[in-house]
Amino acid sequence: MSEMSFEELLNESMKEIHPGEKITGTVISVHSGYAVLNIGYKADGIIRNYDYSREQDVDLTKHLKNGDELTVIVKKLNDGEGQVVLSRKEIVQGQINEKLKASFDSKEVQKGTVTRITPGGVVVEVTPEVTVFIPRSLISNKANEDLNAYQGKEIEFLITEFNPAKNRCIGDRKRLIVAEEKKRREEVLSKIHEGDIIEGTIMNLMDYGAFVDLGGVDGLLHISEMGWGKIKNPKKTFNIGDKIKVLVREVKDGKVSLTAKFPEENPWLLARVNYALGKTVKGQVVRMTDYGAFVKLDEYIDALLHVSEIAREKVKKPEDVLTIGQEIEAKVIDFNETDKKISLSMKALLPEPEVVKEDPEDIADVNIEEYAKKMEEENREE
Repeated sequence: MSEMSFEELLNESMKEIHPGEKITGTVISVHSGYAVLNIGYKADGIIRNYDYSREQDVDLTKHLKNGDELTVIVKKLNDGEGQVVLSRKEIVQGQINEKLKASFDSKEVQKGTVTRITPGGVVVEVTPEVTVFIPRSLISNKANEDLNAYQGKEIEFLITEFNPAKNRCIGDRKRLIVAEEKKRREEVLSKIHEGDIIEGTIMNLMDYGAFVDLGGVDGLLHISEMGWGKIKNPKKTFNIGDKIKVLVREVKDGKVSLTAKFPEENPWLLARVNYALGKTVKGQVVRMTDYGAFVKLDEYIDALLHVSEIAREKVKKPEDVLTIGQEIEAKVIDFNETDKKISLSMKALLPEPEVVKEDPEDIADVNIEEYAKKMEEENREE
């Protein structure tokens, strides 16, 4: 058998490698843009920074040193200069995918920093190699929020969609916020009971009432419960941010109903004395209808003056006799504390009309029998 040349012996001792194969090499030279590896092949391998990781323009001198072992993928057997082209990105991506899948499966809360704002959402960097996209609709539970406020901020989120085939990883921050608010709401609700007096802050005003923040839970203060007086427009009576003392009327199915009508301030407690049946009172005409006029007796109590109780003579319409703002005096003819109704009468205060009595001397005596006989005779003569 012929002797083998040194080159043939060297080639015989070297392992064979193929593109796409995963191998392990030892770093023998490091530069900022590339590193050279001994891969046990007849040629050394070279890995450039853009094949090292997903991080852009990475400086390899900050990540590698001579003697480090590195698992890589063979991209090409010859780069044109006799070196094997290596890549680590595929391995890194596989490791990233495994971590992301584990997080997706376990619903583990992730943390990351918002590095980029897009019209559709934000890009969050978990590590320099791992980024997650959170759509605008899943960044918060607030509508039309300015996403620029998140730039550079660290946030928590869940991975709710993971598709490595499409290189798609979607995060959801809204779900965490909703869950946290629900937990906080339940804690606050557990401390709120019917009859409690609480100071809250008006957070929103509607035509039908106001929503009051009770420290993590909003309660509804209906327009009919805003006070003992009549309120026509809550927006003209209160402002967002106003502090208000309220009484908890009801806690049911996670909803809180409030009132600002405190029992001890109930004007009807004094009304039974001030406006008792038969008492003469003074008031101001504030409104008129076809059937009568409403008279303001004090800040909270109105009474009805029916059209039939304005005068002794017939009155067709209240405005024929009364005017808005007119001060009147009347008598209480009905007091209904249960229905919160008082009826007045001006007529009851008027003097009784004089009755004209006939003088007996002016009445002639008449003999009915003689008168009837006379009438009968006159009729026969005719």
